[in-house]
This record gives sequence, C-alpha cells and structure tokens, in this order.
Amino acid sequence: MNKHYEDLMSRVNMLEIFKARHVVEHVLHRTHLTYYQRLSDELGARIYVKHENHLPTNSFKVRGAVNFMARLTPEMKQRGLVVATRGNHGLAVAWAAQDKGVFCNIVVPENNNPDTNAAILAYGAQLIEHGRDFYETQDYCDELAENTGYYYLRQGNEPLLITGIATMGLEIFAELPDVDTIIMPIGGGTGCSALAKVIEGINPDVELIGVQAEKMPSFFESWRQGKKVIVPSADTSAEGLAARSVFEIPYMILKDRISDVVLLTEDELLEGVRRSLHYTQNLAEVAGAAALAAAFKIKSKLSGKKVVVIMTGGNLNLHQLARIIG
Repeated sequence: MNKHYEDLMSRVNMLEIFKARHVVEHVLHRTHLTYYQRLSDELGARIYVKHENHLPTNSFKVRGAVNFMARLTPEMKQRGLVVATRGNHGLAVAWAAQDKGVFCNIVVPENNNPDTNAAILAYGAQLIEHGRDFYETQDYCDELAENTGYYYLRQGNEPLLITGIATMGLEIFAELPDVDTIIMPIGGGTGCSALAKVIEGINPDVELIGVQAEKMPSFFESWRQGKKVIVPSADTSAEGLAARSVFEIPYMILKDRISDVVLLTEDELLEGVRRSLHYTQNLAEVAGAAALAAAFKIKSKLSGKKVVVIMTGGNLNLHQLARIIG
C-alpha cells in the first residue's frame, strides 16, 4: 500500500467515528434495529434487521455524505463538487449538498436508472450522463475535476465518508451489545469496511460476513487471492453490488477482518427482495436485500446466534418490482 492510502486509512479510526456520530445524530434519526420473530423462527437464530432503507435517500450512504459536508472547507465549497455514481452515493451527496447550499455535479453512466436520475435532479444537483459504465464515468470525473477545479469526492477512499457510515455500527452495538454476527453487502466496500472498523474497536469477536453477487465477486476474489482484483464487467440485477473492484481503503480494512463472503446467484438476489417484503413488509432494492438473502443461504451457520442483517437501501423502481414479484 502506498503512502497516500496509508495516510488516508490512518484517518479511519474510532476517534473519528465518534466525532462523526456527533455530526450525524444532529441531522439523521437513528434507524430501527428490529427483531423479527418469524424470520428468527425460520432461520433458527435471533434475527434483527437494521433498516438503513428508512434514511433520507433510502440508503446508508447518506450518513457519510452528511459527515463529509459538515467538514467541507471553504475552498471546497467555493469550488463545488463532482461525484461519480450509479445511484445511492450520488443521491446521498446531492441531498447533503443541497442542505449545505453546495454546488454539486453528479455524473452517471449513460442509460442509468431514470428514476435515480430524476431523484438526483430533485435534490438540486446538476446531472451529467457520461460513460458506458461506472469506470468510464469515474475517468470522466477525474478529467472534469482537473479541467474545472471541482473537488472530486471519491466514494470509496474518502475517510469522512467511511467514518460517517460507521455510525451505523455504533447504533448496532448501543442497542445489541451482545450481537454475534453482522451481515453486510459489499459493492465498493465502503459500508462493510466501516462496520469492520467499529467491530475492531468494540468487540473483535463479532463475526462480519460480506455478501456479493456471484456475477461480480470482486472483493471475494481479492480476498481469496490476497491482492486487489478487477473482475470482468457483467450484468447483475443488484446495481449496488455491480463493482468490478473494491476500493483501496475498504480492501485494506476488510482483507484481515472479514469472516466470510457469501456469493449469491441472480435468483437468490431477487428472492431476497421477495423475502424482505414477505417477512418485514419493507421494500428493499436488490442489493439492499442481499444480506437477508445470504442469511437464508447460510442458515445452518447462523443457528442459535444473535444476527444483525443490514438492509442497506430501498431504491427499487416499479419496473424492477413488477418483474421481481411477477
């Protein structure tokens, strides 16, 4: 790991996470950690769902955006921001930037989800469509930042985003200090690595299980091979898990902290959405329901444990929903 990432990773620590809690709790309500008896009976464990889908923008990522905006320097505010996204990160930054009166450019790939694009515009951000996939969108953001002076907010390697998201973990331990296992999806790895730092700081014996789409096993392969791996592009219904590689800081945090990674087929991912509706009466996006889907896949491993399943987001459009439940 080069010196740049070493410096950034040193800023992801418990002190900064507690500072972030002070910021986040003044803007966002604590999300529900709900015990579900039927789920518990079905899985033979005590199952709690952390409802991050109840936050503004319907995703855990708004925690990080709120923390970042609270620490925005006058220079950054004057320059404005540019962000690359396929969805929840852009929604979160647009929402938090609007609250602070910060000019924000959200760059999405061509043919991005139109409902997501409309929501970004509704939060007052400028929307730019560029690139065939997320990686071309990221490259364009590099170019745009260099040519215009915008501050490029990189979602995976910004410590303030990670420490803001980590407040989710503090809430879990405050309500359920004797938790045994936490299950969290992994796309770029920001959310799962945030939880890993909290587990490391409070109770390293807690098992952290990641979840990925079988078609996009970027972190799983990196973890298995002991080096950061870029996997080929593939179509998956779980947009939030469609990452060809995990970001550098999340990879460095997770590689020695993760207990297991569950890979889900497309059918299993879609079944997660149906199970979310059936057992919790909550609408989860495909990536948002992945942790619940994984709990069913590893049912025997969870037997008798206190398990927290993170429902990471609920941004599912009507077309997807009709296809999934139809």
